[in-house]
Amino acid sequence: MNDFVKAVERIVQLIMPPEPVHGFPHVKRVHDLALKLARNCKNYVDMEALEIAAYLHDIGRMGELGEEDHAAASAEVAEFLMRLSGYPPDKIEKVKDAIMGHSFSSGRRPKTLEGKILSDADKLDALGAIGIARVFMYSGYKRRSLEDSIEHFKEKIIKLPQQMMTEEGRREAKERMRIILDFLNSLESELSH
Repeated sequence: MNDFVKAVERIVQLIMPPEPVHGFPHVKRVHDLALKLARNCKNYVDMEALEIAAYLHDIGRMGELGEEDHAAASAEVAEFLMRLSGYPPDKIEKVKDAIMGHSFSSGRRPKTLEGKILSDADKLDALGAIGIARVFMYSGYKRRSLEDSIEHFKEKIIKLPQQMMTEEGRREAKERMRIILDFLNSLESELSH
């Protein structure tokens, strides 16, 4: 990890809240998952661009940057920081593509391998045991009912494995999806009695 990546990590750590749904713990997990996916990739991955994109992918959720299109806001912050640091335009575009394409709700798809890896890593953090915990933490914050939380799993979470773009992402999603489906089956069974 070079000095700029370390500085970006520290900035994000200072700015983003410690809450686990979309705060720094989520960002760190996505970063680590992205590196794991990249290490198992057969093609060349620009690790520096991937790390910068992973650390900044949700920075647009903060303050007045807006929830409307947090991916676009995050890409804008990344571009600003990288231009300020003198990064070459091609690397800036690679980071922006990764950030712009990571969001489930934006409908945009990444063009670069780094973007595909980041998209998979972000979606993997919404699956498995951590994904279950995140759904219920967010549901508590939004005051969603148990039934509304189950609907969220059905409308969004169980569709994530079909959106994986890397071989390793698909493999990991399959394992984590088993945990989600077992949990949902048990929960719905208990609720029906």
